[in-house]
Amino acid sequence: MSKFAGFLVGVSLTALSALPSFADSTTAAATTTPATTPATTPATKDTVLATVNGTNITMGDVIVTYASIADQYKQMPDDQLFKGILDQIVQQVALEQELGDSLTPKDLLVLQATKRNYLANVALDPIAKAAVTDEALKTAYDAAVAAMPPLTEYHASHILVDNEDKAKKLLADIQGGKPFADVATENSTDGSAKAGGDLGWFSLGAMVKPFEDAVVAAKIGEVAGPIQTDFGWHLILVTETRKKAPPTLDDMRQQLSNQVQADAIKAYLKDLTEKAKVTRTTDGIDPSAMKDPSLLDK
Repeated sequence: MSKFAGFLVGVSLTALSALPSFADSTTAAATTTPATTPATTPATKDTVLATVNGTNITMGDVIVTYASIADQYKQMPDDQLFKGILDQIVQQVALEQELGDSLTPKDLLVLQATKRNYLANVALDPIAKAAVTDEALKTAYDAAVAAMPPLTEYHASHILVDNEDKAKKLLADIQGGKPFADVATENSTDGSAKAGGDLGWFSLGAMVKPFEDAVVAAKIGEVAGPIQTDFGWHLILVTETRKKAPPTLDDMRQQLSNQVQADAIKAYLKDLTEKAKVTRTTDGIDPSAMKDPSLLDK
């Protein structure tokens, strides 16, 4: 969006949204009058909606502008939004006419770049859409899952206290036969105490490093610790481990679609440019010249 485009649409649409509604300005009696629907005229993209010094503004112009405005404006009533967009286009056309033939070399280059970028996207859009097939997604999914390292999930419980001596005493109680869950319920200082210290299933990365290191090193069914973290001192009991299931294709669908499209576009562009006759004459050119906007005015 250009520097002042937001200003133009803001003036046209925000002002309209601030206007009092028809109902606010009528009397109570008037609100009882049956509403009538104004007659509408079927429109095409070529339907002329306004002219500015002989230049036509069509429904097609409004449709294209509507598609590009922020979603916040699309919540407005259609009649207000339609008028606001049309007012904006009238302003833009009037400003364009005011420039006449005074476009600078920079202006022309910017317009050329905008056109080039738009048409490039038009050319690539069908390539990207055609690339996303069930077969392509399945192939990409299988490759992604095969490349994933095997991951382990851990089911563990813990007891958290504020000093090592207390942790050692509780460990002795457990080793003496007191159930881990009972000790956790009676002594642990975090929320898991209500569940006997049970933390449920988790993967590496979910817990702080010293805790995770102890979990990985622990033997199933044996209490590990005391282990110190920033939260305090822990006794840890790992009860089960299992291999973590990979995400499903549906879980990865958007990611895979993006990848498939990117791969298809990359391959298409490689083939297209290899077939094109491209001559590069960059020898002796200082790359830092691209940072000098004053060249545009010379």
